[in-house]
Amino acid sequence: MSEILHFNHNEKSSVLLIFFFHALVYCFLLLKNGIPENKKDSKWLAVFVFLGGLYICPFMLGYAGWYSIKSYREFLFFVPFQQLFLIGPVFYFYLKSLLSKDFSLTKKEIFHFLPATFYLIYSLVVFVGDKLILDEFYFYADGRDKDLDFWYQFSGLISMLFYLALSLKYYLEYRKASLQEVSFADEIAFKWIQHFTIAFGLILLLRVLFFILNPEWGEFGSKYWYYLCFSILLMYISITGYSSTLKAGTILRPKLNPSDNQFNEENNIDESEDLSIWKHKINTLFESNDVFKNPNLTLTDLARDLDTNRNIISKVINQEFEMNFNDYVNEKRVESIIKRLENGEHITTTLLGIAIDCGFNSKTTFNRAFKKYTGESPKQYISKNQL
Repeated sequence: MSEILHFNHNEKSSVLLIFFFHALVYCFLLLKNGIPENKKDSKWLAVFVFLGGLYICPFMLGYAGWYSIKSYREFLFFVPFQQLFLIGPVFYFYLKSLLSKDFSLTKKEIFHFLPATFYLIYSLVVFVGDKLILDEFYFYADGRDKDLDFWYQFSGLISMLFYLALSLKYYLEYRKASLQEVSFADEIAFKWIQHFTIAFGLILLLRVLFFILNPEWGEFGSKYWYYLCFSILLMYISITGYSSTLKAGTILRPKLNPSDNQFNEENNIDESEDLSIWKHKINTLFESNDVFKNPNLTLTDLARDLDTNRNIISKVINQEFEMNFNDYVNEKRVESIIKRLENGEHITTTLLGIAIDCGFNSKTTFNRAFKKYTGESPKQYISKNQL
């Protein structure tokens, strides 16, 4: 019984155990939130957090003395806890599921999971060969955990760096698309993604440093500090990711696909079109109908109002007004707010109330846009102009 319950509680194993259970708890919370309402981003993040929890297992259990007991040592040998080829793709598809309203994994994207599949097959071959066929260890003749082999650790790092870069590229394309498509780009910017990628990037940076400082990854050495840092960052990711996933359910998310040709304003445009005529039409529409007051105004809405296609409107705003759609609409909102300030409406109405009436969704976006177009905060503008 004592061997079955063996876990040497010490400073290192106990601390990592706390982080491991924390990962399991948040994995459960994310699945509980994601499964009933089919929130794909919650489910992908749950998998990421679970993989992070598994990642620390060999060292948590190693510090607890499992490598010194034959049955436990073989368990650690044959169970592939560190799924290094799986962490990167899961991170990438979590980001896609959060940013793309109708995201679903396609057959073409299955190839992202081939390296992880091959490693699982390799792990199975090792298990069958050493435990079921041979009388003595062949693959594990050296007595070292295959998860900690240099080739696997290095290849896994390259894989995760690749998917971090791929994720950043996708996010930047998404931001560019949202600025061209909607007037509420700040509200769907998902700043959490920036924090998430920074945390994930720090994890990989730590890993690179430990490759340099301690290349003998199969030995425990001083790697506890790496796993402690990893666990802290994983805790941050799970807590912040869970709260952000709850918040994401309340955010209006239009159908945006950064790879879709609809966001290339140069496509399907008749070169004979007189853009100055469309510039006049757009100005007239904004001045006569106050369309900017719609907080959820999109490029599609504007094209429909002018009875034309979105690419023409996008090109006119980009070339004739020399700005993107989001900035153009926000400029019109700020101009309207300034007129109302000059009329003294801020004396009887709050600034936020005026901003919301003019189409802004939040105080933060209002203040940022106002300062961008005037160089001053709303209160500084009022004081300077003695309004």
